[in-house]
Amino acid sequence: MDRIDRASRSASQRKSLGWRGWKRNSLTPRTTTFPCPGCRHDIELGERGINGLFRNFTLETIVERYRQAARAATAIMCDLCKPPPQESTKSCMDCSASYCNECFKIHHPWGTLKAQHEYVGPTTNFRPKILMCPEHEMERVNMYCELCRRPVCHLCKLGGTHANHRVTTMSSAYKILKEKLSKDIDYLISRESQVKSQITELGLLMKETECNGERAKEEASNSFDKLFEVLEERRASALRAIEASKMLRLEKLKSQREEYQGLLENNGLVGYAQEVLKETDQSCFVQTAKQLHDRIQKATESLKSFRPAAQASFEDFVVDVTKPQEALTDLSFHSSGVDIPEINEEQSKMYNKALICWDHPQRAGSADTYILEYRKVNKEEANPAWQETEVLSKSKVISDLDTNSSYAFRVRGYKGSICSPWSREVILHTPPAPVFSFLFDDKCGYNSERLLLNARRNSVENRAGFPLLLGAERLQAGCYTTLDYIVGDTGIVKGKHFWAFRVEPYSYLVKVGVASDSKIQEWFHNSRDLTSPRYEQDSGHDSGSEDIFVESLQPFTLVTLGMKKFFIPKASLAPAAPKDSVNRILPMPSCIGICLDYDKGKVGFYDADRMKCLYERQVDCSGKMYPAFALMGSAGVHLEETIAATYLEYQDEDM
Repeated sequence: MDRIDRASRSASQRKSLGWRGWKRNSLTPRTTTFPCPGCRHDIELGERGINGLFRNFTLETIVERYRQAARAATAIMCDLCKPPPQESTKSCMDCSASYCNECFKIHHPWGTLKAQHEYVGPTTNFRPKILMCPEHEMERVNMYCELCRRPVCHLCKLGGTHANHRVTTMSSAYKILKEKLSKDIDYLISRESQVKSQITELGLLMKETECNGERAKEEASNSFDKLFEVLEERRASALRAIEASKMLRLEKLKSQREEYQGLLENNGLVGYAQEVLKETDQSCFVQTAKQLHDRIQKATESLKSFRPAAQASFEDFVVDVTKPQEALTDLSFHSSGVDIPEINEEQSKMYNKALICWDHPQRAGSADTYILEYRKVNKEEANPAWQETEVLSKSKVISDLDTNSSYAFRVRGYKGSICSPWSREVILHTPPAPVFSFLFDDKCGYNSERLLLNARRNSVENRAGFPLLLGAERLQAGCYTTLDYIVGDTGIVKGKHFWAFRVEPYSYLVKVGVASDSKIQEWFHNSRDLTSPRYEQDSGHDSGSEDIFVESLQPFTLVTLGMKKFFIPKASLAPAAPKDSVNRILPMPSCIGICLDYDKGKVGFYDADRMKCLYERQVDCSGKMYPAFALMGSAGVHLEETIAATYLEYQDEDM
């Protein structure tokens, strides 16, 4: 409040001094500006200046509350006591004075108008707590404009600026705004743990920034030290080359100078020749004169074509530092030192564990280490904290993830202190239940003549070869082919379980689902050919009764796959199952999952890549339940392998 008072007084002073805040124009009324303490910009307040603004009584009350707490040690004395004054106990807002108990009784006697005055605790703030309309100074605000979101008086509504605006009563606006504010405050209080986690994350980022900054300084210093070493080495090499060339040239010039000094009279060659000319013995003279004459001729020729033995200029040894100097001048930080890695969604998968793979789109090996972060995505917590792990390769197995949940993954690369931005977040879904591990059973009902099981017993193919052709040779009409069943080697007696498998795209017909041990024994001991004309139940209409009858004869709870399609049974017990044939045929997922809830008696069929349920129905779990498969014609089924750390390391070695 003092701040507003000071601003108001300063505005009056500026007005009297003709301050720049007052704008005068012959066509427009004068306005005043006020410096906003937040954005530091001047705000136009209109002709009335600060007096045209609403008083914030709520803020005044809060300030007064803190003022009273600060003045708790300093008592407010009574204004009407004779010296020495007593400590006041209440203040009258109408009289603008503070009283002790005795003085208050004297000046506010019962039965008078003063007895009805408003009094509060001891205070020095006697400004009336009445919110007046800034446009109509004598009117109290009693309505709320919903368009402008501000209190208004009845004159504003009748003929003022809010005449065509929608208004509501002050009590209604009070109730609505208080409810909204309470909800917002409750939301902030409920998100206290989230705020704390974000504060913790910011603290970790500060520490990481400090460590990375120091590491970057150290690496920059090392880089410059390497440059200094290279420059020093090149400097020493250049000086050695210049010194060697200088000594060689001096030696050649010295030798040449000594040779020319011999041509002087009484020195060297000329002196020797003069002495030879004094020889009188002809034979001795002839013997020496021939060689001497040759030497004299060479000296004469060298005089005619004088050329120094070495150049005094070292222009070939000038170091060109223009380009290196420009390069050093432009030396700066490499902003894109590490490529942004991308998570490969095709190679990454979620099964019993999460296998996350990533690579670089531009060049390989651009990072030394990676940081993989992941967090659970849920509606209860808006921004849960990230969990991180350091990885030296380009893949990582994450364990201990919650079932039936969604997780977000992101990765960044590090090369020394330089790190890349985070990759795009990829969301993967965990299976709806713990993964159930099993293999194909090669004993119970396994037909080795038509089914081919691999050595690991996790892949089976149907080979409809010559035995089938020879058996059908005598037939002229009808279909006498049968389904070849195979089940898992492990049963389920309780709990909720999930398993996944892949069906070959070329498969003609495959049925997948679950079967009880009693149904398995009954079927394999009394097998019937439901595809034979003897069991054709089609009555010629599409009422669905024949489908229900046929399904009642089926030994297992299965759905049909084939020809790259997923068929939802027409005679489904699920109420939401589609009845028309168009909506019952879906594209066959590349990986199919089955979730069996033994305790609730439900089985669901999933798109295992997206963990989306395609079809769910009730199932009779009266005994031990087994995964069941049936193949007809050319078909193949491969069980999804569980993710293990050893398998991942083996895969990394092959990369």
